[in-house]
Amino acid sequence: MGNIDKRKRLEEEVFTYKITKNNIVFIDYNGIHITTLKGREAEKIIKRIEQAVTDHEVQLILAKVTGNFKRGNEKDSSKKTGG
Repeated sequence: MGNIDKRKRLEEEVFTYKITKNNIVFIDYNGIHITTLKGREAEKIIKRIEQAVTDHEVQLILAKVTGNFKRGNEKDSSKKTGG
């Protein structure tokens, strides 16, 4: 996981989640609701969260689900060679 969280944003636990009794998952980023998961997608994420060993792993799972996974981790375009 070395190159995944270079800026160490996930250590700040920027994502939070709530699972309802109906297995609906609400995901927030810095206190702002950003997505809701239902059905099979929610069940899949709940299982992954339950299997996570550390809080950092949970943060990574939530980042991937929400599409906030790549922010700040893109390849540096200034290192391109040629044209």
